Amino acid sequence: MADDVILLDFWSSPFAMRVRIALAEKGIDYESREEDLSNKSALLLKMNPVHKQIPVLIHKGRPVCESLIIVQYIDEVWRDKSPLLPSHPYDRADTRFWADFVDKKIYPTGKLVWGATGEVQEAAKKGLIGCFKLLEGELGDKLYFGGESFGFMDVSLIPFYSWFYALETCGKLSIITECPKLVAWAKRCMERESVSKSLPDQYKMYCFLMELKKKYEGK
Repeated sequence: MADDVILLDFWSSPFAMRVRIALAEKGIDYESREEDLSNKSALLLKMNPVHKQIPVLIHKGRPVCESLIIVQYIDEVWRDKSPLLPSHPYDRADTRFWADFVDKKIYPTGKLVWGATGEVQEAAKKGLIGCFKLLEGELGDKLYFGGESFGFMDVSLIPFYSWFYALETCGKLSIITECPKLVAWAKRCMERESVSKSLPDQYKMYCFLMELKKKYEGK
């Protein structure tokens, strides 16, 4: 029942997108509660008192925080539906490694491409393309990062496809020229309803990020 599963959400967060995708892949009914991040709800502060951030999955009244942990939790609780993590321990560890790579490299470097200028932005552009090329090497000729099946690593990375227009516009680069395999993978992922309905329009995301950039510049 949706009453048993509540997601404290925010439309533009790539981390919340991961959770929305995972829930959709599993066919789980849930209630989404959009947070105002400039005026966080009492429920959010209560359920995530450490980081005070979204996403938070509340399952039967108990919170699970941090997107990668939430997606693993969803996979373990609803294990009989569309498994996201591979069954072999090594493959699971490898998948977690690359998902962690996305958090530690793609997210912060991408933020500098759309949010910074000058030498900082130039260095970030080179770094981001380098990271994307590493991911292309990991993808190889497979349909998805785990092989034939859409899985945990795909869920971890695909939300950042919503940044591509902003990255290309702000960074004056062409991701499809630099990393055609990665773009082809992203388009395959977007053919899945779980993904297409969870990711916002890239231009809408660009406008939001530019407003965010202005806000930071004004401080």
